[in-house]
Amino acid sequence: MVMASWKKLVLLLLIFLCTCKAQEEQSSTPVYLYHNCSGGNTTANSAYQLNLRTLLTSLSSNATTTEFSNNTVGLGTSPSDRVYGLFMCRGDVPSALCQQCVVNATGRLRSQCSLAKQAVIWYDECTVRYSNRSFFSTVDTRPRVGLLNTANISNQDSFMRLLFQTINRTADEAANFSVGLKKYAVNQANISGFQSLYCLAQCTPDLSQENCRSCLSGVIGDLPWCCQGKQGGRVLYPSCNVRYELYPFYRVTASPPSSSPSPPTLLPPPTSPISPGSSGISAGTIVAIVVPITVAVLIFIVGICFLSRRARKKQQGSVKEGKTAYDIPTVDSLQFDFSTIEAATNKFSADNKLGEGGFGEVYKGTLSSGQVVAVKRLSKSSGQGGEEFKNEVVVVAKLQHRNLVRLLGFCLQGEEKILVYEYVPNKSLDYILFDPEKQRELDWGRRYKIIGGIARGIQYLHEDSRLRIIHRDLKASNILLDGDMNPKISDFGMARIFGVDQTQGNTSRIVGTYGYMAPEYAMHGEFSVKSDVYSFGVLLMEILSGKKNSSFYQTDGAEDLLSYAWQLWKDGTPLELMDPILRESYNQNEVIRSIHIGLLCVQEDPADRPTMATIVLMLDSNTVTLPTPTQPAFFVHSGTDPNMPKELPFDQSIPMSVNDMSISEMDPR
Repeated sequence: MVMASWKKLVLLLLIFLCTCKAQEEQSSTPVYLYHNCSGGNTTANSAYQLNLRTLLTSLSSNATTTEFSNNTVGLGTSPSDRVYGLFMCRGDVPSALCQQCVVNATGRLRSQCSLAKQAVIWYDECTVRYSNRSFFSTVDTRPRVGLLNTANISNQDSFMRLLFQTINRTADEAANFSVGLKKYAVNQANISGFQSLYCLAQCTPDLSQENCRSCLSGVIGDLPWCCQGKQGGRVLYPSCNVRYELYPFYRVTASPPSSSPSPPTLLPPPTSPISPGSSGISAGTIVAIVVPITVAVLIFIVGICFLSRRARKKQQGSVKEGKTAYDIPTVDSLQFDFSTIEAATNKFSADNKLGEGGFGEVYKGTLSSGQVVAVKRLSKSSGQGGEEFKNEVVVVAKLQHRNLVRLLGFCLQGEEKILVYEYVPNKSLDYILFDPEKQRELDWGRRYKIIGGIARGIQYLHEDSRLRIIHRDLKASNILLDGDMNPKISDFGMARIFGVDQTQGNTSRIVGTYGYMAPEYAMHGEFSVKSDVYSFGVLLMEILSGKKNSSFYQTDGAEDLLSYAWQLWKDGTPLELMDPILRESYNQNEVIRSIHIGLLCVQEDPADRPTMATIVLMLDSNTVTLPTPTQPAFFVHSGTDPNMPKELPFDQSIPMSVNDMSISEMDPR
């Protein structure tokens, strides 16, 4: 009887081993995900087509020796006939599987994108792309693809917080990782005692550390678009990608070093040959098989219990000490000496002054390393203590998104409170948008990109960052433009850093600029994410028209820009709102849709205004049906006191009234 039981146990073990072997063989087959052909078509057997065939062949050949390679074919021919291409294998994929993936990918591109000028194809194990333009060492965010597990998470809020905490840490590690040809990282976090979250982030290795992190910030910012509240998902850009699951989908032994512990791997021992005899297997063999497995399982269970208990104690200890649960930089890593700041700005020379706002003056500075920075010297009216100020800076410095100006550090000496930001060369949006000559630099394509970038940046602050931030002073002068005219929102953490309570629903200290403020905020001190939505609507109208809302009535005989836009909308002539400079470059559907979205943002009832996530979806998709707007809320109008200040000082007091599915975006912008 006992021997029969042992035989059954051994049979089950053999079945288990066979199953593992079958899964191993199955995992050696590349898994196709998605592809996109774009850029128009070439003619068959043209010089471009011949160069493309050579390129794809060379990529397949290079995959035998490396996990990343880029190449250009046709350097000696006309620039229009040159082809640029690369492949990248996932950081944990073995070389044989990498090679097979690239071979499969290039073969599929030959058959399905045979005449396209550019294409990208994603497999689970690799990415291959080519183009008629050089894209090496640059960040490309379109086309994008989202893949999601349709099963929902039960506690979505806490899960999404944990996800963004872990995925941002993983992105930091991937951007900083520079061993071999990899910008790849994985991480694991405990959801509960018996459930874990697994995350992966990767960039093409030709990207710089800064560009890699910027690309990953964009991908992470798109996770809600793809996978809000889902048990698993990924977003794929041509230049980078991220993925998360509730199971270990990557090969742990091949992953780069990580600060998070990897889950233990339980491997069955090798089988011994069956010895002859009446029983068919010896007692010694049975013991040799069963005992190690039993011991390993017990060790695994004890280890899980120990790690879970330690994690709970650590979490409880953090709460007791009042520390944040987020993975943030240390104070020491962010603090600058005052002498360093003085030297960088030539003692805050007037020649280095870039501007002045409600929070203080801004200077251009050059650190001893040669890095150019923007230095904001805060006004001294804040009642916030030094330790509280430092803690706020540490948290805000960890917020990273390609459409936010990055906070690099701070200086605190006596009453001096100074913030150090990345320097953005093209100044602020208002400097270009409202200048009759400079505004010609902003054609419709650039303006539409700026609108979308601002929307994604505010969405990140509202929904996707480590803490919810309401900007409260969104306006054209707080939108900076980098060298490629990409928008970067500034002052997004200023109200927090300056000591204003942003966790309550109302305030007696109004921060912002009249003309951009939502009426419920300006008149009653009531603010919410919908206050920022209102400001975004005003800003969108300014970008479309090239005119300031606050001074519109002086030049066009209308009460303000919003009332003028509403009148044109009712009359069926919305395109008359558009800046005449855009007549040669505009897309009619995009312009009308943008005006429609702007009117939805400035409706009087905050509940009628869309969220920033909805706005991003409306801007990105032409298939989303928009609701009908109602008359905007007019706060600053012709009946208002003409002496009312347009810029409100920071501490101005105002009386208060009391299984997988995919989604994709194919058209590059």
